[in-house]
Amino acid sequence: MAVLPAAPAVAAGAGTEATADHQATELAQLRFPRLRMPSVPRMPRVFAITPERRALLNTIRYAEGTWKEGADIGYRVMFGGSLMKTLDRHPDRVNYTSGYASAAAGAYQFMPATWRIAVRALDLVGFGPHAQDQAALYLIQKRGAMGLADGGVLTPQLAAKLAPEWASFPTLRGYSYYGQPVVKYGRLKRFYDANLQKLRRMHPAVALIEDPQVIEAPAEPCNDDSLECMLAKVSEGL
Repeated sequence: MAVLPAAPAVAAGAGTEATADHQATELAQLRFPRLRMPSVPRMPRVFAITPERRALLNTIRYAEGTWKEGADIGYRVMFGGSLMKTLDRHPDRVNYTSGYASAAAGAYQFMPATWRIAVRALDLVGFGPHAQDQAALYLIQKRGAMGLADGGVLTPQLAAKLAPEWASFPTLRGYSYYGQPVVKYGRLKRFYDANLQKLRRMHPAVALIEDPQVIEAPAEPCNDDSLECMLAKVSEGL
């Protein structure tokens, strides 16, 4: 325990004030310095969904076997092909196929631990299509691939960046990052290009506000005039 030396006696008046200031300075020097924590990068709470991003999301679904011609039933698929009864939450249930076992679920086959990370980062509620889309975009950004995704070209480099997140995507060498079955790059690119072409015809390019990765959350439920809602409606016909 630090003990301050006794202050010398001084005359009342101006000297008393000077002594008080001196003691305050000594006390301040004994205090611990204020710690400055490093700033944490701001994570968008709602990602904009452009035709380029929707095309990539659809391509991930295609690779993961949950495309289902764009139908919402793809958001209910668990590993192995069985369907969830509810989208209230991630089922967190291990399913088995020949040689494999996994608790992956949803349109983007989220593992339970990965899903929990996305929920905490974005304050997601439920396991519905909107929440799953947002979580997938969060993972794309987390892999440093959002810039490439917004370029509107599914390059081998973009596929390789996503390979550690989705085992069905090929690395630059053409193999799965995890040694699992993989969809060849050529097939993914053909699907992506056709999907993006249709989306762009129906929805001309729009400019994103300030931050190209984020828009404000809508105050009301899904609006038929919003890009995301229109894309969701036409996705069933792609």
